[in-house]
Amino acid sequence: MATTRQGTKTITTTRQGTKTITMAPEAEELVTQRERPYGGRFSLQVDRQTKESYTTYEAAEAAGMAIKKAYPVLQVAVYDGVDNVSKILELPKAANH
Repeated sequence: MATTRQGTKTITTTRQGTKTITMAPEAEELVTQRERPYGGRFSLQVDRQTKESYTTYEAAEAAGMAIKKAYPVLQVAVYDGVDNVSKILELPKAANH
């Protein structure tokens, strides 16, 4: 609707053939960085960042040791989400003879 003033008269015009569309509200899906789908009890952490979840400690430890062997400077740990315990993985010490 447009309104204009001419002198002391007011003229109002209406658009012909327009339709009003009502949109249904969309369902909000909140996605946050902290929420991850549950993949297992044991989480593999590299430099305190969770990378993957495993159902067994042995699987998480094997994956962590593979990363630790390739990159020994990194801190690699396995976090138990049920007991809230984290174990830092270390490479075996080489025997000096």
